[in-house]
Amino acid sequence: MIKTLTTERSLSAAPKLAALAFGGLLLAGCAGNPPNEQFAVTESAVRGAVSAGATEYAPVEMRAAQEKWREAELAMQKEDYEKARRLAEQAEWDARVAERKAQAEKAQAAVEQARETIEELRQESLRSVQ
Repeated sequence: MIKTLTTERSLSAAPKLAALAFGGLLLAGCAGNPPNEQFAVTESAVRGAVSAGATEYAPVEMRAAQEKWREAELAMQKEDYEKARRLAEQAEWDARVAERKAQAEKAQAAVEQARETIEELRQESLRSVQ
């Protein structure tokens, strides 16, 4: 009976070990592939941030995105694909933050401009009443 339990445990562990080994092979295979799709997404995010005015309205975030993007490109040239992927992902998110910040800053400026215009109109209407 002890022999049977040991054999049953070994048999039930075999599929788990096989799955773990297969998963490890998949991960190793992914690490060896250039992150071309991530690079395309990151490039698009950086361009979108620049178009949104992030260079002017969110310079710190935009600089971080561009620096990480350059580092990712260097890692890609060295075929360090895992590092390239990680840096490209970070650059993408920095660029998205920069774009959102730029949009928020522009919206805030528009609100301030509208307030000033309203105040000017109010002052003008008060002068015409007098």
